[in-house]
Amino acid sequence: MRIGKPGKIVILLAVSCALTAQNEVNPQERSTALHAPQIVALSVLATQQHWRTWLLYTYLERDENRRLDSAGHVKSEEVDVSRAILVNGIQFEQLLERNGRPPSAVEERKQNEELGKLKSLPPEQRAERLRKEEEENTSLVGEVPMAFDFQLAGEEVVDGRPAWVLQAAPHPGYQAQGKYGRMFSKVAGKLWVDKQDFGWIKVDGYVIQPFSMGLFFARVLRGSHITMEQAHVDEGLWMPQHIEVRAAAKILFIKSVVIDRVLTYSEYSLPPAGVPATAGRVVP
Repeated sequence: MRIGKPGKIVILLAVSCALTAQNEVNPQERSTALHAPQIVALSVLATQQHWRTWLLYTYLERDENRRLDSAGHVKSEEVDVSRAILVNGIQFEQLLERNGRPPSAVEERKQNEELGKLKSLPPEQRAERLRKEEEENTSLVGEVPMAFDFQLAGEEVVDGRPAWVLQAAPHPGYQAQGKYGRMFSKVAGKLWVDKQDFGWIKVDGYVIQPFSMGLFFARVLRGSHITMEQAHVDEGLWMPQHIEVRAAAKILFIKSVVIDRVLTYSEYSLPPAGVPATAGRVVP
C-alpha cells in the first residue's frame, strides 16, 4: 500500500496543542509574543493551506519499503518510483519503475485503465473527488490541535531558517473525532516550525503505546520512530521532502518484524496556468 497524499502522511505525524491561540499576530511580535498554543495554531492553518496546494503540483516520489531482521539486516526490499501528474485537475500517481525496471505489462494495462476512467469522469464526479481529497488532506490537521499538549522547547536554525522547537505529548482524555485520530494518543515527539511563514520544517515522533495500523497490516510497537522533513517550495509553501518510518511491528499480531519505510519527494512543479497535465498513455 502506498503513501501518496498528505492526508495519509498525517496518520504518521503527531503535532500540536490545545487550540487557544489568536489567528492574527503582528509579524514583528512573533519572536517575543507567541506561546506554544499560538505557534501551533498558526502552523496548523498554514499546513492546511500548503497541503491543499500540494494537490495542484506534480512531483517525483521514491518509495523504499524494507523488512529487516533483528540485527538490522535487510531481508526484503521493494523500491517504487512514481510521478504524480494531474489528469483533468486530479492528482494521479503514475508508476515509472519497480525495483529498477519499468512496470510490467499487467501493471501498465491496469494503470492505463485507471487513467482512462479518470479522464472520462463527468464534471460533477471530478468535483466531488477533488472535494474529498482536499478534505482528507486537511481534516486530520484540523483535529491535531485538540489532540496534543505542546511546550516551547527553544529555537534552532534548520537549513538556514530560524525555527521554534515544540515538544508534543498526547492530551489526556482526548476523544478522537476522525477515523485516524485515535493514533494521536499513541505518539509523542517534536515539531520544528518556521518562524517566517509557520511551515512545518521537521517532525520527529515516536510511538509511546502500541497501536494497529492498516498500512502495515500490523500492530506497531512502542519505540517505533517517525520523521518527516519538508522543503520550502515556491514562496511560503512547505511540502514533504523526506519521510521515514522505522517501525517494530507484529504482522497479523504474530510475526515480529522491523519495517523501514522511506519516501522521498522531489521535482515539485506547478503546471502552467491553463495547461492541463495529462501525461500517460491510455490503451484503447
